[in-house]
Amino acid sequence: MTETTLETLREELQRINLELLELLSRRGAVVQQVQAIKQRDGLPTYMPEREQAMLAELATANRGPFPDETVRHLFREIFRASVALMEAGQRKVLRVGRAPGAPDLRIPVGGVDVGGAPVVIAGPCAVEDEAQLDAVGRKLRELGVRLLRGGAYKSRSSPYAFQGLGRRGLELLRDVARRYGLAVVTEVTDTRNVALVAEHADVLQVGARHMHNYELLREVGSAGKPVLLKRGWSATIEEFLWAAEYVALSGNERVILCERGIRTFESQTRNTLDVSAVALLRAQSRLPVVVDVSHAAGRRDILAPLARAALAAGAQGVMVEVHPDPAAARSDAQQQLDLGEFERFLSAVGLRS
Repeated sequence: MTETTLETLREELQRINLELLELLSRRGAVVQQVQAIKQRDGLPTYMPEREQAMLAELATANRGPFPDETVRHLFREIFRASVALMEAGQRKVLRVGRAPGAPDLRIPVGGVDVGGAPVVIAGPCAVEDEAQLDAVGRKLRELGVRLLRGGAYKSRSSPYAFQGLGRRGLELLRDVARRYGLAVVTEVTDTRNVALVAEHADVLQVGARHMHNYELLREVGSAGKPVLLKRGWSATIEEFLWAAEYVALSGNERVILCERGIRTFESQTRNTLDVSAVALLRAQSRLPVVVDVSHAAGRRDILAPLARAALAAGAQGVMVEVHPDPAAARSDAQQQLDLGEFERFLSAVGLRS
């Protein structure tokens, strides 16, 4: 082989390299278009069955000189780079993300702005009867707390546990809230009940068990009410923000993020409050961040220290469970404060009006 022939072949290889680069760039542009459609439709970025089908088709079409396994290896690397490109694009375009210099989102609810000065969301774990809820509502009004929480529909680990009063619980929440000038925060657990709950509530809550219920997230996002979204007890920060994105993509960016503790090996608390999540969420999202200290602790004696830690980390609100007679509560008795304890809690945390 002459020197001239070698140089000619090298030049040909470089031309092919540039053609391959051009094809890779074109492929990357198509990948970004695919990701935009997947994000719009709520489809997963990575689909292993699709990758396997493409690899099989490429091996069938291979005519050499590279063996099939080499072809598979080369294209796996291309596919891996394509997935990384899609994920990078997804991180950049999240509606719930924080663009440089973007201000915090403030969500008006019941005469207060969630996302501004720290707010308190308080009330019983479950609505049990009118007397119970009236006593709590009256105390909230007396202490200047404007947001009443309470469960009408309860997702419980045990099928034998109290599941809530349903429609009657919603009616009691609405009536007591009107009586004392409060706003209602209550959970919706089923897509079939979203419209009903939205008729009675000012804020729709999606609990930790339902953070990955994407149909429910879409439905509450279309209901026209602010949404309080709780982090699942095994969810990463990224997964939590993706769940909020489902709501935002339905046309509703009024989402309140709620850290409520994650599951760890610790047995002295119900969950472990992830204080670092508060700081990370504040840095990565413009949405308001509140902390449910009751479900994080599962015990009333450490609620005030946890609330102070959450506020110090940047939380813009605290959720806490309150009951006139916790010992008689039909659910979560050990973590609910009585009315006097609630008043002392507010003073200890520095949120007494």
